[in-house]
Amino acid sequence: MNPKKLGTLGEQYAAQYLQCKHYRILKMNFNCKYGEIDIIAENKGIIIFVEVKTRKSTNYGRGMEAVNYVKQQKIRKVALYYLKENPGYFDGIRFDVIDIMLNNNNKFEIEHIENAF
Repeated sequence: MNPKKLGTLGEQYAAQYLQCKHYRILKMNFNCKYGEIDIIAENKGIIIFVEVKTRKSTNYGRGMEAVNYVKQQKIRKVALYYLKENPGYFDGIRFDVIDIMLNNNNKFEIEHIENAF
């Protein structure tokens, strides 16, 4: 499976996972001039910006390790742009990372890091 397809499957799985946890998906793959956010969701009045990292192995580290300071700053810029373009009432914002590993049995293992940065 090529990396792009794996990433898309991981994002879809992450969205389903969040919906099962009673999150409302507001936007998938939100793009603007500053970059992209994989999932924008809402839960209990909080807007959550989610970066999804999907891997088949840990040869290059866990997915969450790829969300470094530079990536975090980029996500923050995109989030601010989204909030400016979509004004509304909310109780707060949060940045999460969902780290997905495709195991040897072709099953997804998920780790959801709330307030990751």
